[in-house]
Amino acid sequence: MLKKLLSQNSELRPDGIYNWSLPAFAIKLTDGTNFNVCPAAGACASFCYARNGTYLFSNVRGRHIQNLEYVLYHIEEWQAQMLSEVQHKKMKGRHIRIHDAGDFFSDEYLEAWLDIARQTPEVNFYAYTKEVSRFKRMVEPNCPTNFRYLYSMGGKEDHLVDKENDRHADVFPDDAAILDAGYMNQEASDLLAITLPTNKIGIPANNIKHFNKKMNRRTFGELQTERDTAKERKLVNG
Repeated sequence: MLKKLLSQNSELRPDGIYNWSLPAFAIKLTDGTNFNVCPAAGACASFCYARNGTYLFSNVRGRHIQNLEYVLYHIEEWQAQMLSEVQHKKMKGRHIRIHDAGDFFSDEYLEAWLDIARQTPEVNFYAYTKEVSRFKRMVEPNCPTNFRYLYSMGGKEDHLVDKENDRHADVFPDDAAILDAGYMNQEASDLLAITLPTNKIGIPANNIKHFNKKMNRRTFGELQTERDTAKERKLVNG
């Protein structure tokens, strides 16, 4: 058992948001096993903010791996502890962002979160995810009213996102590009991702020079489309 599961990072704390984190993308567990926490990640993996900066500090990375291994090896105990924390009276009316890093890597793990949400209707949960097919199969048919989500572009399942009807977010080179594309900017508060009156959420790229150079004025969604197109051409041409 870990001492405490929920935390508040510097970005989310001003809005009173709690968060739960896992490692991002492919990592090595303490027993040497390789594990992909974001199986649907695509082009985004090359620009992942959760694989840079403070996320690489040994204490931060170590804690995120502890979180993952708790879920992987003791999911019932993890779920009971998480539910206990969420049920605390201080959490009433609060928002919890599930994953500022990582994703819903399995059906069992996603179902555990859905069950927690159903048992705590006075707490608000939200998440970005690239697990489009998993959510369309497991969440869309019967989503808890206090569980909000949006699809995050730049993944292998971008083609399954209905950009008119599915709430989704894309990362743009700057604020002007967000407006030009007809999206609304959520930079002022992460909660805008789930409260803005649109299904098209724009996120301005972080000021990381080598990322911005590689993006070359393209969005994560555009980068994924380029990757998918190249893959299709390769298959056609043998």
